[in-house]
Amino acid sequence: MSEFYSFAPTDQDGNPFPLSSLHDKVVLVVNVASHCTFTPQYKELEYLYEKYRSYGLEIIAFPCGQFGNQEFEKDEEINKFCQNKFGVTFPILHKIQCNGQRQDPVYRFLKNSVNGKSGIKMIKWNFEKFLIDRNGKVVKRFSCMTRPLELSSLIEGLLSEPQKQET
Repeated sequence: MSEFYSFAPTDQDGNPFPLSSLHDKVVLVVNVASHCTFTPQYKELEYLYEKYRSYGLEIIAFPCGQFGNQEFEKDEEINKFCQNKFGVTFPILHKIQCNGQRQDPVYRFLKNSVNGKSGIKMIKWNFEKFLIDRNGKVVKRFSCMTRPLELSSLIEGLLSEPQKQET
């Protein structure tokens, strides 16, 4: 089983969110911020979630204030903002750090699995995206400049692939 499934980050209520519950799903992981120029991407993320959720897509958002301090302090504020402004229904987890000594273990794993542009491992800004296949393999990393809807055909392709059986 993929290492991706071994993590259990914290949700906004302080409970574990075991990534093992996402086994056999295509997962899009995004580091988000409420006051960023890329925040309107929430609308496209929600569109993808509504369109592909029944086919096995899961989107999980990790709020982060490391880039321009553009995220609310409290999880409740983040959740309320996302629901009221963008109608977000996909999971928004506990606020984390993506880089540095206090980086979340999920992000350490993601960054070590696939580099960004020019071989850079660190997260450079809000709304970077990681796409994970049904087997927990990190397929590709996308910069904040990549709009979520640009991922549609890649997501469709991954959703149509059967899960590989463990040997």
